[in-house]
Amino acid sequence: MTPRETMMDEIALKRPRRWHILVFLTPALVIYTAVMILPLIETLRQSFFNTVDGEYTFVGLGNFTVLFGDPRWASDFWNALRNNVVFFLIHMAVQNPIGIALAAMLSVPKLRFNAFYRTAIFLPTLLSFVIVGFIWKLILSPIWGVAPYLMDLVGLKWLFAPWLGRPDSALIAVSLISVWQYIGIPMMLIYAALLNIPDEVIEAAELDGITGWSQFWKIKLPLILPAIGIVSILTFVGNFNAFDLIYTVQGALAGPDGSTDILGTLLYRTFFGFQLQLGDRSMGATIATVMFLIILAGVSLYLFVIQRRMRRYQF
Repeated sequence: MTPRETMMDEIALKRPRRWHILVFLTPALVIYTAVMILPLIETLRQSFFNTVDGEYTFVGLGNFTVLFGDPRWASDFWNALRNNVVFFLIHMAVQNPIGIALAAMLSVPKLRFNAFYRTAIFLPTLLSFVIVGFIWKLILSPIWGVAPYLMDLVGLKWLFAPWLGRPDSALIAVSLISVWQYIGIPMMLIYAALLNIPDEVIEAAELDGITGWSQFWKIKLPLILPAIGIVSILTFVGNFNAFDLIYTVQGALAGPDGSTDILGTLLYRTFFGFQLQLGDRSMGATIATVMFLIILAGVSLYLFVIQRRMRRYQF
């Protein structure tokens, strides 16, 4: 053994074991396991069981066969999945670009009332989804809502329609309400990423004559791509787990005519039942398992493919 190896062994022996780290982590680990891990495992297990002739029996992939093969189940599932994809795409096309633009404007050094604007834009994120849903139902109501009156003030009342009551516009309306509530999250994340860009990079760009929006597109935007990637995957996970706002605005049936039905509301009606529909734990667990696999596939794609390509932009 060389003297260097001997010295390293002595250092390793003298280094104290940090048992206190395990002590502090244990409560959080226990709570997370009880609240998240065990229910997930139980949900995955229930998706392979069902009641046959009055007995709870292992059916393998039988529940998935019913979900994708039975016309009634398949129609509801694909409708919910299609609506969920549209719900996600609206957030990606509206919420995130506007959030990036707001963050870019708020990062301008000479902007006055910067803190006020940040607080005002982020404030809806802190509101309860029940309050948000109820307020927007009142605003957009064609009977007692203020939207027709406000649009009339600017000569646009002819554009008003009962958007939440029409199958062709209800999903877009609910999606835009969600965008209004949560736009503060991508704004703050991108804003933090912009502030994290070293001053030396900005000064070098200004010396080369790159200023204003040209500086943002050529210098800042490539440097904040990792943050944009994180915002995108958070949007994906949040949208495919969505339930609360649509339930508040459109109810458990996600009307009109299922036009706002997404996987979360379909899971709720299937698992717990609604009105004359009895709850089915096994089929509910099957839908939850499919949701989990969709989210797992999206997160894995980001972590193992997209994130690796964006690492070269990080400092």
